[in-house]
Amino acid sequence: MPSIFNFFSNAAARPAALSARDAISQVADGSLVLIDIREFGEVAASGKAKGAIHIPTAQLRMIADPRSPECHPALKSGKPVALYCASGGRAGMAQGMMHQLGHDTVHYLGGLAHWAQAGGEIVRG
Repeated sequence: MPSIFNFFSNAAARPAALSARDAISQVADGSLVLIDIREFGEVAASGKAKGAIHIPTAQLRMIADPRSPECHPALKSGKPVALYCASGGRAGMAQGMMHQLGHDTVHYLGGLAHWAQAGGEIVRG
């Protein structure tokens, strides 16, 4: 008999964890959409992960909604998505929003430092 704990820990509902190292290679080969959800000033000050799309948290709901005319074209592809912010807190919350918008596979990478520590390139400008 299944327990209530099995219901709440249904692993099929969540994607397998994605390491920053794996994300780097998947962004490079085009199989993963990477989103930087930090604010404009943060990106200007520290750069962003190579290959990332910058969509600030305040604009995420509109730009990531496939039903919106403002939806970023890369987010209409059905590809898996990975999110990062400065330290990881906002990206974790944004993961839930992306699921609500209909994105099936959404990974949380933590902060930009996790990308850099895994060998990911940071681009400026």
